[in-house]
Amino acid sequence: MKFNTKAIHAGQNPEPTTGAVMPPVFHTSTYAQKAPNDHQGYDYARVGNPTRTALEKLIAGLENASECAAFSSGVGAIDAIMKTLNPGDHVISTNDLYGGTYRLFTKVFEKYGITFSFVDMTDLSQIRNAVTAQTKLIWIETPTNPLLRIIDIAAASEIAKKAGALSIVDNTFASPYLQQPLELGADAVMHSTTKYLGGHSDVIGGAVASSNHDLMEQLRFQVKTTGAVPGPMDCYLTLRGIKTLHVRVQRSVENAKEIARFLENHPDVGELHYPGLKKHPQHELASRQMKDFGAMVSFSLKNDSMEAASAFMSKTRIFTLAESLGGVESLISHPASMTHGSIPKEVREKAGLYDSLIRLSVGIEDVDDLIDDLKQAF
Repeated sequence: MKFNTKAIHAGQNPEPTTGAVMPPVFHTSTYAQKAPNDHQGYDYARVGNPTRTALEKLIAGLENASECAAFSSGVGAIDAIMKTLNPGDHVISTNDLYGGTYRLFTKVFEKYGITFSFVDMTDLSQIRNAVTAQTKLIWIETPTNPLLRIIDIAAASEIAKKAGALSIVDNTFASPYLQQPLELGADAVMHSTTKYLGGHSDVIGGAVASSNHDLMEQLRFQVKTTGAVPGPMDCYLTLRGIKTLHVRVQRSVENAKEIARFLENHPDVGELHYPGLKKHPQHELASRQMKDFGAMVSFSLKNDSMEAASAFMSKTRIFTLAESLGGVESLISHPASMTHGSIPKEVREKAGLYDSLIRLSVGIEDVDDLIDDLKQAF
């Protein structure tokens, strides 16, 4: 079954009682049992819900995984992954990553004895040099947020295997439509389903997919024990969104390519980050690793100041100044004060994230309107 078909049918069968084509929303907190522990696969909704099961089967199918666990948010999923580690364990992560992930790693888990090395993972030697006897996880975010660097998933996963560590990929920016980390050797893949999978800026969620049964059992234990579960309506909305994932992402990518070309030739643009451009330092790797180059673009102005960037972002009319990404509507954001505001300024700038950076999440509007909007903002 090819991807576009899987996005609609993977793990999905008509509901057996009524024949409903779309999985029903099971609003229930508990389930009747014939005798103690004699039930139909569900006993309490924190542990499982049929709507959630349908979503998990669909995401597992998209990522070519045997299992998936759904969570109430992307950081809820990352939190559960980190709780499979023990005090003294070591994690290697990219130095250019989502601010919420950095905050969770440094503000929550460091105080429980887990250590982190943040390195430029586009340089594989830096990953190898960071490995210690205590390394248990290599956290791969690619494309990175917000500088859109590309990390070699196959090579980084091989380093992890040699170290006896897990490799887990945050696949949020690419979505399963553009990138298949498990096929490249990663042990698991994580999503903020809030973004491209949900696709309509109306639901929060997260998921982890893997064929590593031991890891998935640990994550399901976390779901049951700590309760970061998505509600049935959240699961339904995400299911509905995924059914158009391929057409939405493809349109967004086509728009992003044209916008990147426009920005590349604009005299007021300074640095421009988009892996689809041949001048991008990992363009060749992105060409091999991804089906296409994604719909995220980031850039700075030649007048490289926070004031100029703020004025620009305040002038757009179709690009909405807002957090998040991956919806049908185009968004513009200021990473340094919004999505990455929790990262100290000196840490951000050491990784190349300056206060003047602007990030675009390109939606599915008419691209001429989007370009005209940028023109008037300039």
